[in-house]
Amino acid sequence: MNTTIRLRIRKELDPATEKKIIRLKGGLIAGNFTDIIYFDDDEQEYYIHHFTVETARKKEAADYIAGCIMEGNLSDIVMLVEN
Repeated sequence: MNTTIRLRIRKELDPATEKKIIRLKGGLIAGNFTDIIYFDDDEQEYYIHHFTVETARKKEAADYIAGCIMEGNLSDIVMLVEN
């Protein structure tokens, strides 16, 4: 069974921050959490990125995202959206 993980990512980013976001998304794919990450343009300031992950690996994926947010100092840029 799969579950969806959603991230709110600010639209306006400087080049260095864009690289950190690309690394985060690339790490999710490289870590076999997902094959593809989708995004919606629902809000004026944020994109909503979402992907499905096996329910058994949801906590592992969320921990990976939280670690990337802390390591990259992205707490004002990226937010994990609880389902």
